[in-house]
Amino acid sequence: MHHLHGIVSAVRGAVVDVVFSDTDLPPINSSLIVAWDRPTPLTLEVHSHLDLNTLRAVAFQSTAGLARGVAVHATGTAVTVPVGEAVLGRLLDVVGEPKDNGPALPKDTPRRPIHASPPLLQSQTRTTDIFETGIKVIDLLTPMAQGGKAAMFGGAGVGKTVLVMELIHAMVEKYKGISVFAGIGERSREGHELLTEMQASGVLERTVLVYGQMNEPPGARWRAPLTALTVSEYFRDQKHQNVLLLMDNVFRFVQAGAEVSSLLGRLPSRVGYQPTLATEVAGLQERIASVAGAAVTAIQAVYVPADDFTDPAVTTISSHMDCVIVLSRSQAAEGFYPAIDPLGSSSMLLDPLVVGEEHYATAEAVRQALARFRELTDIISLLGIEELGAEDRKIVKRARRLQRFLTQPFMVTQAFTGTPGTSVPLADTLSGCRAILSGEADDWVESSLYMVGTFEDARSKEAKANAAEKKQDAGIADKEARA
Repeated sequence: MHHLHGIVSAVRGAVVDVVFSDTDLPPINSSLIVAWDRPTPLTLEVHSHLDLNTLRAVAFQSTAGLARGVAVHATGTAVTVPVGEAVLGRLLDVVGEPKDNGPALPKDTPRRPIHASPPLLQSQTRTTDIFETGIKVIDLLTPMAQGGKAAMFGGAGVGKTVLVMELIHAMVEKYKGISVFAGIGERSREGHELLTEMQASGVLERTVLVYGQMNEPPGARWRAPLTALTVSEYFRDQKHQNVLLLMDNVFRFVQAGAEVSSLLGRLPSRVGYQPTLATEVAGLQERIASVAGAAVTAIQAVYVPADDFTDPAVTTISSHMDCVIVLSRSQAAEGFYPAIDPLGSSSMLLDPLVVGEEHYATAEAVRQALARFRELTDIISLLGIEELGAEDRKIVKRARRLQRFLTQPFMVTQAFTGTPGTSVPLADTLSGCRAILSGEADDWVESSLYMVGTFEDARSKEAKANAAEKKQDAGIADKEARA
């Protein structure tokens, strides 16, 4: 294809119109390079053909200072990004440029276009291998699958990023594949923290970081997840390696799409979102798939605007998930971390055929106890716990202990809390929950079960508390005797 040349005819923030003298316009989703006098190249992606000579494109970098009449070259192909061994341990931007002040990528690094079709349905495989995380409440109530998609939904400041970081930590220990992290529209501070954290823990050499942060234009935030996917797909298809794809935060991808959509002149649909919301989310999520021999497992954080779980972006994203982990503000307010809502969260893998009868029965029993407790909370706050029947009082006692047992100190928060993080094997989580449900901890102090790892840890905490109390009682008795 001969190289076409055009000139910039209009600039609206992130959206640029280009006029070509030729009527043979570059195809949709192909890239254009602006020949301006800045040191950083400006990449545009063709979005629509307005008439026979004009097209509308989305910019991937800031268009500040771009004038009308500047020459534009069509490449004729989609934006391509570097993939493969060379990008491991690197931090890339949306067009695959290294941003970690490291050396340039080798000249012979393979490149792939960021737009690709999902693998054919017949070549996709579904595994039901459980991905053990060591986080009690997740392993018990919302088990994750290798090659599945899990999402953490939560409003502002309930701990989505901390949970994603903890999962990265948990995976490093057990999991020997490649990790790809996409930072989408989050704060630069968080991106920087993650980078230093990964350098310190030695995970970086098996990780690729792709960032389109809050301070970048919407085009970059909108396409950064596709860049991360392209890198993941290369390791899956060419290298047959398992990939763990982490995205923080998918809501910002939708938000960037909405910004671009209104600049492109489309009328918004409900709640001001882009009319193409469902297609855009599907275009991203359907590419996360497993093929024979290699799985892409996705863990995504999703911001819930104003804690409204009925928001169209949230419902659209959750419809693609195998495992939905809901973080609730009321859990966080009571100090139950991770602030996962045990009744609002769900997983398709919590099925006796997948996790086994025993696990399923335990999870259901825990859910029932917590659900009954939730029903009784209003009565308790109005009339007091004494007004309940004996059976309900027992359920409440156990549910309160279960709530505490499902909390856990995290490795990533050790520096702030001073409590060493714990990772709990599934068998210990199940036996601990069964012990509480059968009444083993009925006489314990509730705080003995709070922020511990296994049930045995709680037992020794309880024993210590008892010993201290006995000592104190003895001291008081001694004083009285002397008096």
